[in-house]
Amino acid sequence: MSQTKHQIQELLATIDAEPRKRFGQNFMIDQNLVRVVAEAGMISPRDVVIEVGPGTGTLTEELLARAGKVIAIEIDRDLAKLLRERFGANEKFELIEGDALAGKHELNEVMHTRITAVPRTARFKLVANLPYNIASPLVIEMLIAGVELLAFTVQKEVSDRLRASANDDAYGTLSVMASLLARVEILRTLPPQAFWPMPKIESALVRMTRENRLGERARQRREEFLDAEGRERNRARQREDLLRRRVLRIHGRIIQIARVEFRAAARQPPSRRRARRRAFMPSATRFANVSGHKHTSMSPSACPGLARA
Repeated sequence: MSQTKHQIQELLATIDAEPRKRFGQNFMIDQNLVRVVAEAGMISPRDVVIEVGPGTGTLTEELLARAGKVIAIEIDRDLAKLLRERFGANEKFELIEGDALAGKHELNEVMHTRITAVPRTARFKLVANLPYNIASPLVIEMLIAGVELLAFTVQKEVSDRLRASANDDAYGTLSVMASLLARVEILRTLPPQAFWPMPKIESALVRMTRENRLGERARQRREEFLDAEGRERNRARQREDLLRRRVLRIHGRIIQIARVEFRAAARQPPSRRRARRRAFMPSATRFANVSGHKHTSMSPSACPGLARA
């Protein structure tokens, strides 16, 4: 049975816990949405379903009622204990306690072993309300590992990147990888009110069906991937060039001011020349510090441009 916000709060109270932002925890409190997510997975009794971030188990109950086996992976120790108490006696339930990702581009070792060890007669699927902070790398690694279908909730902006084509503003590396590995469908947009704590942005229900196109369209997609990577590198170079020009412009301005001051000082008697230089040094140093450059000395040896003054 789906859980309301009040029921989730009561369950968390029994283990003296609350939603943890660092784990990206936003619990589904819309009971209809829980059923819709489960239905999006098109689950049959022969399917093995993995759920990342099961939380208090509201979606887990729906999955256990439909699938042949459910493998849940939970990083929160308190919630893992709660899940064992609720579903540990169910022979169709398996819990992996830990992070779903062993690295940025690497699945949890135990989970990866389970995926690759599934008999060919079974289909492996991901159905989950994904933690926001790991969604992008996780879905790609799942597809690479051989998961046949993924149905999950994610931030709307991530769903746009997954579905984007070459002419869209959201198009990038994630779009290229998704198009290489799967057919992407955005099934519906979800309001913030469907979750607790309520996120600041909209979410989306996404379904990705594995269609490995690496062989038949490798050349075309490789060019698109390189174009996307090239655009990102060009933007980084442009930012670096702009910063360099600003630094050189500031440095040139300091030298220009110093030349004027030292030329004026050169025309003064020695006593007034020393006083003028002492008066100039603090102002030039302040100018350099405000500009982000710390010159400890404004002598010709410290600024090569002064040697020509």
